[in-house]
Amino acid sequence: MTKKPIKRAERVEVFYDENRWRLLKALRGQALKIMEALWQAHVYSIVHGSTARGDVSAKSDADVFVPEPPSSFVIESALEKAGFSWFRRVLVQATPVYALKGYVDLAEGVCVSFPLVKMRRVERDFYKYGGELDLQMLREDSRVAGVDKRLMFIEPTQKGHVESSIIGREEEVARFLGVSLETVYDRVRALGRRDEVGRTGVFVERELAAEETFELVVKRLAKVNPAVRRRLRLFE
Repeated sequence: MTKKPIKRAERVEVFYDENRWRLLKALRGQALKIMEALWQAHVYSIVHGSTARGDVSAKSDADVFVPEPPSSFVIESALEKAGFSWFRRVLVQATPVYALKGYVDLAEGVCVSFPLVKMRRVERDFYKYGGELDLQMLREDSRVAGVDKRLMFIEPTQKGHVESSIIGREEEVARFLGVSLETVYDRVRALGRRDEVGRTGVFVERELAAEETFELVVKRLAKVNPAVRRRLRLFE
């Protein structure tokens, strides 16, 4: 079931049990191996979401993101060299104005993603908004604040975290996380709409064949889809 936005004003302290700490360690271990492999190929990456914040659950994933990839070939080659193999590769564009991204699924709940076009600030800020760690921070076992899918602001503590709704506190949260106010309002609108109309679909979702590259599929889509062409030209 999709998590719904919460509008309560009070701050609630949450304490983690041993199982939650164990799950967090396992997810971070998976992310660390991937990020180390990418680093060996001189590719900068981050892990984001609950694995960065610490508030993991049984549904949490080890999501690694490459903000500025050199090419999908470099990323896939680095992963292959480190012993990883993918079972699914998907090109996704959430809406006509959002960046096209590549997703390489390495295992259930383990994914590497990257943009295939230059991202707008609001798109890059999305990862800071949710909480992100680079390789060095992950090695140091750091945890960062961020906002979850319930629109709850998660502040890590030694024993767990403190959570509180961001509704009515958008400016405060934007300043704390170092993201644009537009980013916060964008997520509030998106999740509020999903809460009203149910889970929304994506504009483009295309699974790649084994012989295809992400760049090739983007070119093919651009030939037949005007919205994709417009997004590709945004920063030209």
